[in-house]
Amino acid sequence: MNILKLAEKNQQSAWNVLKETRIIPAWESVGATVNLVGSLKSGLLMKSRDIDMHIYTGKLDIAESFSVMQELAKRLPLKEIHYINGIDTEEECIEWHALYEDKERNTWKFDMIHIRRGSKYDGTVERATSAIIKQLTPELRQTILQIKYDVPQGMLIPGIEIYHAVFTGGVKTYEELEQWRKSNPLTNSLDWLP
Repeated sequence: MNILKLAEKNQQSAWNVLKETRIIPAWESVGATVNLVGSLKSGLLMKSRDIDMHIYTGKLDIAESFSVMQELAKRLPLKEIHYINGIDTEEECIEWHALYEDKERNTWKFDMIHIRRGSKYDGTVERATSAIIKQLTPELRQTILQIKYDVPQGMLIPGIEIYHAVFTGGVKTYEELEQWRKSNPLTNSLDWLP
């Protein structure tokens, strides 16, 4: 299995899903700015079909956020939608996590984090994603993609933990990742930059 070709195929599938679902224009229709973050943005999407978006508006209006999700639920074959109200937390956000089934019956997870523009974490994940992209070499890309590929089916390890282990700890394999995570837990991913 050529890891780079598989990653490229998965990236292309993700871009096609975004185009088909028109999720970004749905949020933009209420005046939101949508930023892709994480593995799709950085070119590090492997087996996990997750598309991460940070969605910014001047204020967090629950009704407005629900109206976008209602429109998406009516129009798309969403299998599940999870809502988390974090308006009164340090993150100042509304989280939406939705499962979508594409034409090939693959399940995709959309993580749509609706954030108040100007809040404490405005741009934090975008900066981390940009820093990861800037420091990626072909060797680091290959290592990260291979580790992601080798993560056992059903085990969920956030990509940021893998990037932390590779960039900070020089981890090269999934086995090394397991050891690294035991002695070097990433306690706050929002504070880490490569």
